[in-house]
Amino acid sequence: MVNEDKNISYRIFIVAAFILVMAIGIVIKLTNIQWVEGDFYRNLAKERTVKNFVIPANKGNIYSADGSLLAISIPSYKIRFDAVAPKEEDFKNNINALSDSLAVMFGKSSGYYQNELTKAKKHKNRYFLVARDLSYTQYMRIKSFPLFNLGPYKGGIITEQKTIREHPIGKIAERTIGYERIDHEGENLEVGIEGAFSNYLTGKDGKILKQKIAKNQWKPISDNNEVEPQDGYDVISTIDVYIQDIAHHALLKQLEKYEADHGCVVVMETHTGDVKAISNLGRATDGSYYETINYAVGESHEPGSTFKLVDLIALLDDKKIDTSAVFDSKGGDVVYRGSHVRDSHRGGYGKISLARGFELSSNTVMVQAVYDNYKDNPQQFIDHINAFGLNKPLGLPFKGEGIPRIPQRKDKDWSGITLPWMAFGYGVSVTPLQTLTLYNAVANNGEMVKPKFVKEVKEWNKVIKRYDKEVINPKICSDETLAKVQKVLENVIVKGTGKKLYNKNFSMAGKTGTAQANYGKGKGAGTEMYYTSSFVGYFPADNPKYSCIIVVHKPNVAQGYFGGDVSGPVFKRIAQKIYTDSPSTNEIKTLNKKNAKQEANYNSYFAQVENKTNIIPNVCGLSGMDAVALLENLGLKVKAVGVGKVKKQSIGAGQRLDKTQTIILELS
Repeated sequence: MVNEDKNISYRIFIVAAFILVMAIGIVIKLTNIQWVEGDFYRNLAKERTVKNFVIPANKGNIYSADGSLLAISIPSYKIRFDAVAPKEEDFKNNINALSDSLAVMFGKSSGYYQNELTKAKKHKNRYFLVARDLSYTQYMRIKSFPLFNLGPYKGGIITEQKTIREHPIGKIAERTIGYERIDHEGENLEVGIEGAFSNYLTGKDGKILKQKIAKNQWKPISDNNEVEPQDGYDVISTIDVYIQDIAHHALLKQLEKYEADHGCVVVMETHTGDVKAISNLGRATDGSYYETINYAVGESHEPGSTFKLVDLIALLDDKKIDTSAVFDSKGGDVVYRGSHVRDSHRGGYGKISLARGFELSSNTVMVQAVYDNYKDNPQQFIDHINAFGLNKPLGLPFKGEGIPRIPQRKDKDWSGITLPWMAFGYGVSVTPLQTLTLYNAVANNGEMVKPKFVKEVKEWNKVIKRYDKEVINPKICSDETLAKVQKVLENVIVKGTGKKLYNKNFSMAGKTGTAQANYGKGKGAGTEMYYTSSFVGYFPADNPKYSCIIVVHKPNVAQGYFGGDVSGPVFKRIAQKIYTDSPSTNEIKTLNKKNAKQEANYNSYFAQVENKTNIIPNVCGLSGMDAVALLENLGLKVKAVGVGKVKKQSIGAGQRLDKTQTIILELS
């Protein structure tokens, strides 16, 4: 018995010791949790029940120069259905009405929606897609439908909202305005103005603290946000929607006509450098055209004959020769180091002046002029090109600006044919915007300004940042050179390669360009020789307001490929459309100048109106409108028959005036 009691005591002791050890362990663990790891667990609990949610900032809008919306952020809604949420009774009572409402809104049959919603209910689908890409108005409408109007917990409606970027003017100028895209590595990229000015447009997201409640829902802890969102600023671009529409459709029409691969057009305001229109269209496999690449900004290519403007300015400004200097085109073929330079006109142009050679775009004349005068000092010619800024990018705010190439004497590949080839636009590479900037400088009396796409950044009516005109080169050449160059450019249209564009009622100036691309390369996909057709100039020639460049790549040679035929008509249509449709703001300086005949007629009319003798005046010979006004001012009732001037009046002149009478006027 004693042994048995000892065993029991021993067991109790062991159990008590075990319990004591456990208690000590629990106390230690609790102490550790409370004091050592307390902060960690408190933060963990808080993270699982309280969390900061991002409040997206509203992105700023992009406007045209005339205030039209070019890009705006709008909400887009997706509606899903939690088929488990509604009670069976509520579902049965509302399924028919809900299906009818959805059918009316989306155009499918009521039976289709009944079947799909019933199937979702049967399979306990908690995320059935009802509709996507809904506007705010459509979202508010669908929220009022039967069953859905009971809310998310009783009606099962699930709303997902996202913000999308819309372009109210459609695809026009889309590549320049910009958009978001996902690259091949999955990175989100923004291009155009959207990307270049994203730091202003994007704004700053806010934060709100929410607490987790039932059914994995979260509610705000307080009415105040942790961090208030700051909306993005608005960007006012230089684009003019009216000019943009003209330029886009003029280019599109010509690309379709010539079945070209791609092309671009830029219209720039001469004095400010404001880009009023820019369109970049590439051909899809189905033959349609759309914007994917900003060719005007990013495509650096051999310009061909439009580069000859550099030749003319350099030769005249260095006083090497004058425009009257005569050159022999030598049958349209000159040879340098075994390489031929040929004119497009077979047989050449005989002996012609430098000015005429430029007007006819003679390669042989322009190359001889440059080579003969700069062969001993090519650097002098290159210095002109560098002074024009053609050897470096313009420094535009967009990503992917094309890199120009102007051969330099120190280059390893400089050879004996480099200089003559440069003279007619080969062996050099520039972007369309660089070429336009040079021609715009000629139109702007020698001042070269940087192309500008944005005027200012605003917060409502407050200007945050203004972008003023930026001068690249205050004077590209002397006034004497400038006057001669301007005249020659005007003659290109009057009697040169652009004479098909000539209109006696509207003056234009410019230069055609036709260049071979991929010349001398091997056979294979993408290496076949093709033509690049271009035209660059300004209008009106006597008082330039706009400059413009058009470049068309790979036109169908069966249709034509010369710059004057392919690109020139685009320039003419843009110029004339702007000129004829835009309201004139010219001041009429002779408005207050008096005309003697008008004064005499007015005095005669006024004397008759002031008739104090109560005598019927003679109105024969007056216009019907003047006669009626005169007689009615005297108090007579007047009836006019016919149109034109008064040839007979029913009451003769000189009779006493009786205001109760009606006088009948017979008009011629």
